[in-house]
Amino acid sequence: MALDCKEMLGDSLILMGDIGANDYVYMFFQGKSINEVEELVPLVIKAISSAIVDLINLGGKTFLVPGSFPYGCFPAYLTLFQTAKEEEYDPFTGCLSWLNAFGKNHDEQLKTELRRLRKLYPHVNIIYADYYNSMYRFFQEPAKYGTWDFRAPPMGILPIEGFKERPLGACCGVGGQYNFTIGEECGYQGVGYCKNPSEYVNWDGYHLTEATHQKMVHGLLKGPYATPAFD
Repeated sequence: MALDCKEMLGDSLILMGDIGANDYVYMFFQGKSINEVEELVPLVIKAISSAIVDLINLGGKTFLVPGSFPYGCFPAYLTLFQTAKEEEYDPFTGCLSWLNAFGKNHDEQLKTELRRLRKLYPHVNIIYADYYNSMYRFFQEPAKYGTWDFRAPPMGILPIEGFKERPLGACCGVGGQYNFTIGEECGYQGVGYCKNPSEYVNWDGYHLTEATHQKMVHGLLKGPYATPAFD
């Protein structure tokens, strides 16, 4: 039985979960400062590394390890940290710059640790999934990532489905600039949802829509957002 498990792990692509993501969320929503949350990052990286090593010892050979999301673009965080200070926002995307910098810091520490693991276990394929940039492009050029009707006159090309021009709001939610209210989230009585979720990057303030996931996966499998790239 143990041998079968080892063979199964050896033949599998093991997707590591978003380890640490909820820990960051809880600390931010508890009112912890950015400096306090940053102290948690090395512990999260250590936990990710330890989990990978444990799975290697059990027979795992191929890992997909995700980085952080650009949380500064999520409706929940944009609402929680909403401010009149324009300097805290990216003028091009409207995302919170300092919170996205936190995500980048997490990713840099994670990539450093993954390079160390690759040297220790050269027979293991450890792939870094760049969730941050795979998703951030949707806020930089939202209309670019849609579905096109090539039969439409007179130009022959018509966008029929794509992200909204300013895709920072939640599909399912209510109130505020980002269609999100803390304490009245998606699923609460009276909270509605949009007609076309494919136009939205974010579903409920915390989670992404199916359209976003599909485009991110395509970027990982076919694009430049996996290191090393998938063959």
